Amino acid sequence: LVHGHDQHDPARYQQKNTDPANEAYWLGPREPGDTGGVDLYIGGVEHLVLHLLYARFWHKVLYDLGHVSSEEPFHKLFNQGYIQAYAYTDDRGSYVPAEQVVEKPQDDGPEMAYFYEGRPVRREHGKMGKSLKNVVTPDDMYGAFGADTFRVYEMSMGPLDMSRPWETRAVVGAQRFLQRVWRLVVDEDSGDVVVTDDEPDHDLVAALHRTIDGVHADMEAMRFNTAIAKLIELTNQVTKSGRHPRGVVQPLVLMLAPFAPHLAEELWALLGHDGTLAREPFPQADPALLVQVTVTCVG
Repeated sequence: LVHGHDQHDPARYQQKNTDPANEAYWLGPREPGDTGGVDLYIGGVEHLVLHLLYARFWHKVLYDLGHVSSEEPFHKLFNQGYIQAYAYTDDRGSYVPAEQVVEKPQDDGPEMAYFYEGRPVRREHGKMGKSLKNVVTPDDMYGAFGADTFRVYEMSMGPLDMSRPWETRAVVGAQRFLQRVWRLVVDEDSGDVVVTDDEPDHDLVAALHRTIDGVHADMEAMRFNTAIAKLIELTNQVTKSGRHPRGVVQPLVLMLAPFAPHLAEELWALLGHDGTLAREPFPQADPALLVQVTVTCVG
């Protein structure tokens, strides 16, 4: 970053590798004894040497030279699992394009048989990748289902640190969930906003605050799949109630935004807001509404 008053006079400004204030904000220690570093690094285990070791080596050099205030480049490391998909090999052991494989029932049993250009192929389960010719192109998913549906499906497949099998036919479940959220705000026939300013009943409010508390904890722990499950449960409960109170629907849209940002932004505008919801605070749970009292009566 260049500092100075007159950029045409090199003698009147100095060059620095980083602006100290910016570096301290993004990388600096948060408290005494903290090593600092960016809050979170997400990457696969195969990046351990080329990414992490290389970045850490140069960061240590910069720290020793006094250019950065953080001892470590990353405060927290998280290794995500693989997206797995079926791959197919021919009689030579060579992989064939998975999207061109045809599935047919066998004549002599319930098992399925697989064919590529009319020739039988073998199916195996492995990491999705170009070498196995079993990549599901994101652009194709965007075109068929939309980017938000693709995001919600990926995040709901399972724990983020576990490998999960891809199943294109299961994406429709994420799409239906987002359609139900849309119908909480918009009438599909008329296009009118159906959210009301009526006061929601106690059970619905209690369900909302339990969801806020659960989603907040899941997001902190990066349990995105269980966070989405809680949002689905709340959406179903609001749908069954037959009411669309703003006091419940609006926090639901805010909680949905990290997973389906495009849909959430559009719903936020339909709810009457001018600005983006990206700057809105995350909903906060009322502790008084999180207490569940169970009474057992013996007769």
